[in-house]
Amino acid sequence: MPDCIFCRIIKGEIKSDIIFRDDRAVAFPDVYPKAPVHILIVPIEHIPSVAELDEAKAAICAHMVTVANRLAREQGISESGYRLVTNRGPDAGQAVLHLHMHLIGGKEMGDIA
Repeated sequence: MPDCIFCRIIKGEIKSDIIFRDDRAVAFPDVYPKAPVHILIVPIEHIPSVAELDEAKAAICAHMVTVANRLAREQGISESGYRLVTNRGPDAGQAVLHLHMHLIGGKEMGDIA
C-alpha cells in the first residue's frame, strides 16, 4: 500500500529505529509511547487489521507474539510483565490500517477493564 506509513517504514522510505527485522515482521519504537518500553511489531505483508486474518494468515500472529517475547527479554521486561495489544477499528483506537501489535511495559499499568 503506497500510502501506508508502516509499509513505507518497512520499505525504508520513512526512517525509523528498526529494533528487529526478519522476512515476516519488523519492530520499531512507537512514536507516541505510553510506557518506557513501547514497541510496535508489524508484519511485512500489508494486512489491514486482525479482522482480515484467516487460517492461511493466522501464523503471522504467532510469529508476532514470538518476536514480542524475544523483545521483552531483550528490553528487560519479561519478568516484571508486559502487555501485548492489537486494535481493530477506530473505536478501538486503530490509527494505522496495517496490522500491528504493541509491546508495552517497563512500568505498572494496572487494570484496564
